[in-house]
Amino acid sequence: MDKKKIAVPLVCHGHSRPVVDLFYSPVTPDGFFLISASKDSSPMLRNGETGDWIGTFEGHKGAVWSVCLDTNALRAASASADFSAKVWDALTGDVLHSFEHKHIVRACAFSEDTHLLLTGGVEKVLRIYDLNRPDAPPREVDKSPGSVRTVTWMHSDQTILSSCTDMGGVRYSFPSVFGASLM
Repeated sequence: MDKKKIAVPLVCHGHSRPVVDLFYSPVTPDGFFLISASKDSSPMLRNGETGDWIGTFEGHKGAVWSVCLDTNALRAASASADFSAKVWDALTGDVLHSFEHKHIVRACAFSEDTHLLLTGGVEKVLRIYDLNRPDAPPREVDKSPGSVRTVTWMHSDQTILSSCTDMGGVRYSFPSVFGASLM
């Protein structure tokens, strides 16, 4: 007789305020990882299988609304109510880049090739930062009809999918928006 598999919930303590976003990394040679965003302003990195705490990213001064890891789980990104998006070294916890915005940043996503960071938020603008040239101004995508809530790259970094608060559904942005120099 086959034994029935029972799912055991993974409970990870540590945040002092509500958790608002979770992101699992792809499987890496070191396993996979979980990063959590919270209103307590401190994203936490954990072992994705056991939930064991690895570290906390300290440096935001407001709620963190979105987090992600790059393909190799070597860098983390966070989007915050302190009007910034940060890129972190996932091994040391050091801030590698801090990108200032004019209002709350609600979403962030690394491109598949890990060279670009996409952000969006209350300003209703999608921004694309070139992580190989972090001091360069970001490329901006047309205004969204509402405050951006989620962003993701699709089709090998050729399409952006986003959602916003004031519109039912999702929005696609295509390569023609970026010009030929995106990749």
